[in-house]
Amino acid sequence: MTSRARAAAGSAVFFALAPGLAAGLIPWLLTDWHTHRWWLPARLAGAALILAGIPVLVHAFVRFVVEGLGTPAPVAPPERLVIGGLYRYVRNPMYVAVAATIVGQAFLLGRVVLFVWATVFALAVWSFVHWYEEPTLHRRFGAAYDEYRRTVPAWWPRLKRRAARGAG
Repeated sequence: MTSRARAAAGSAVFFALAPGLAAGLIPWLLTDWHTHRWWLPARLAGAALILAGIPVLVHAFVRFVVEGLGTPAPVAPPERLVIGGLYRYVRNPMYVAVAATIVGQAFLLGRVVLFVWATVFALAVWSFVHWYEEPTLHRRFGAAYDEYRRTVPAWWPRLKRRAARGAG
């Protein structure tokens, strides 16, 4: 099996486990997908967030396979620093997409408990990124990651893309 095939298989498993749990199983357990009637524009905004979040999430996973030759999972990290595609606009598109999907579900279903879950998810992800992921990427990729971190925002996407120099 090639390294790209291993990366694809590992990423598919991790996709089902991590985002599947955070934006699938947990919201279902909290709501049983029962809706409360909310204002129509709020429900439409929720649907738009979900519809925007899903392709961003898939794109982020594909970048790990194609560009990084690895997975987003800490147990099978990428061989190369992933900085292409949407990663040129924001360092954490995967987490942003999952959070957007959960918030979208909250609006679409009219369920406040999902806003609480989105907040818990965001705090957990921020902690993981701050205390594990960033130090690990710095150790693994050194100056290339430092330059990328300096030029690309972590959480709020930049509207104009700017390539990180020396990364790759």
